[in-house]
Amino acid sequence: MLSFFRRIINSKAGVVLTVIIVGVFAVAFGASDVSNIMGMPVGQNGAQVAKVGDAKITANDLRSAAQSEVDAYRQEQPTLDMAQFIAGGGFEGTLKREITGLALEQFGKQQGMVVSRRLIDGQIASIPTFRGLNGQFDPALYQRFLAQRKMTDAQVRTDLTRTAYAQQLTLPNSDASQLAMQMALPYASLLLEKRQGEVGYIPTRLVPAGPAPTDADLQAFYTRNVQRYTLPERRVIRYALVSPATVAAQSTPGEAEIARYYQTNQSRYAATQKRDVTQVIIADQAGANALAAKAKGGTSLADAARAAGLEASVLKGLDKAAYAAQGSAAVADAVFGAAQGAVVGPVRGPLGFVVAKVDAITQVPGKSLAQARPEIVAELTKQKQAAALGDTRNTIEDSLSGNATFDEVVADRKLQAQATPAVTAQGIAPDAPAFQATPEQRAMITAAFTAQEGDAPQIVPIGQDGSFAVVGVGQVQRSAPRPLAQVRQQVVADLTADRARAAARKLANAVLAKVNKGMSMAQALKETGLAVPPVRPITASRRDLAAAQNTPAAAPLALLFSMPQGKARTLEAPQNEGWYILRTVKIEAGDATGNTAAIAAARGDIGRLLGREYVAQFARAVRDSVGVKTDPKAVAKVRSELLNNGAN
Repeated sequence: MLSFFRRIINSKAGVVLTVIIVGVFAVAFGASDVSNIMGMPVGQNGAQVAKVGDAKITANDLRSAAQSEVDAYRQEQPTLDMAQFIAGGGFEGTLKREITGLALEQFGKQQGMVVSRRLIDGQIASIPTFRGLNGQFDPALYQRFLAQRKMTDAQVRTDLTRTAYAQQLTLPNSDASQLAMQMALPYASLLLEKRQGEVGYIPTRLVPAGPAPTDADLQAFYTRNVQRYTLPERRVIRYALVSPATVAAQSTPGEAEIARYYQTNQSRYAATQKRDVTQVIIADQAGANALAAKAKGGTSLADAARAAGLEASVLKGLDKAAYAAQGSAAVADAVFGAAQGAVVGPVRGPLGFVVAKVDAITQVPGKSLAQARPEIVAELTKQKQAAALGDTRNTIEDSLSGNATFDEVVADRKLQAQATPAVTAQGIAPDAPAFQATPEQRAMITAAFTAQEGDAPQIVPIGQDGSFAVVGVGQVQRSAPRPLAQVRQQVVADLTADRARAAARKLANAVLAKVNKGMSMAQALKETGLAVPPVRPITASRRDLAAAQNTPAAAPLALLFSMPQGKARTLEAPQNEGWYILRTVKIEAGDATGNTAAIAAARGDIGRLLGREYVAQFARAVRDSVGVKTDPKAVAKVRSELLNNGAN
């Protein structure tokens, strides 16, 4: 479940790379005041857990950073809690990233590096969360964000400044990817290694599972595997939709508005003339004169252009203003002053001399107010809907910032409150199997599961037309196991399958022992007395192994390349379907000497990892240079507090 951040925490370069990633998360989602949320005494906030150069990391810094990372990771894994985060190594990773980020900042300043206030201003202004309806930075949204997250402008700027130092110091190293050809040779030779083996298979379905389980057997199995029958946390999602239909009464244009729009845009509805034009643009006037002469003498303009090594362009259905916008007013006057079929030019344009032919002229009649009324009504309705939805959203956001509840917002705006059944973070309702979350409801569920208990309702966009939902969390049902009586049938099936799996494994181990003592794979399988599939050969190179990543063939190939010649091992098949017995028959060492393509490929593959290794080593050197001292007791205390409060 936590693999998506374990990979980051445990990687060599993860310590530095996630300084940058988490720095962005911290601003995007906000680092809340953990001491207030968790009820920790204020006096403990200043306790020092680590000293980095001349700076220090306090217990409150570490708590806040850990909570910020959990909040950020919950955007991908909504059910993640602090206990799971710590169990997966997240807390230790947070401390390392805090130390590394502070060390990089200290080191950068020692080297004379500067992060300007103007740079930080630009980064804040570029965050989409703070953009208003006009797409520009909105100071009011920024201040509302700070108030909601209980943050200060100084905290945001400190996070971004530290991130900027980390980026400036580490990104040049991460791009380093050069590797000498001779260094790549051993790796290229390794990729050319080939192996031959054989695979036997014992399907679980062929193995007797034994007598029917007793009540005592079921109870013991249920107790040992209670997590299998534990429902995750479920939440009732309360929501109220705000759509164009909600503001329809405010969005109907009046007759005066329609008439005013018609007058303001009268040029759009006036009679106009549109022309299809073929034109060629030539850099020099002599060439343009020659081309125009040929076209006026009867040669088609397109053919004359091709003969001169040029290409004519065809413009269709343009009025004079649109044509002028593509060239110049002088060219437009000449073309729209000519008769159909006439060749015009050359006329000097912004890019050269234009020779054009008027292919067709279409007279488009104008529209009266009555004729234009339907499209004007549609356009004005769309504009008024967007404005009304924006005003409604702003009003609701102001109410929520003032601590209004979901019920108060619904009552004030006369909205219709709705609710889902108790659902998991994945949108599954265990007590209402027929419930199928719509795409809009899925967005609401995801948002609701990122909220903490007691958080204010959220506004969740749900449509391209400006629709949104006010979303709150209703009843929360904690994760708990279902009673045995409810899942008895499933427990019987699981216990029976588990027994069959164990019996299949026992048979596979017996076959393995015989094969490793010299018996042929076919004979060893025959002695099981089961009608198992025949032994099949397997041949592959290490390059095949690399190409098979994330495929069903990856695990057997990896096992084949991890065994010495003549040895066998077992491997469980996916879905508990059975057991493989693999034996390596022959190993052919690879030699890439003179194989330029193989060496170049290996060089490229390894080069992509070098940058990360350089970053990790550079960060370690920076920490050693700046000097880092941690207080294990203070760190352990913060870890314990987070665990206890997270459990509560």
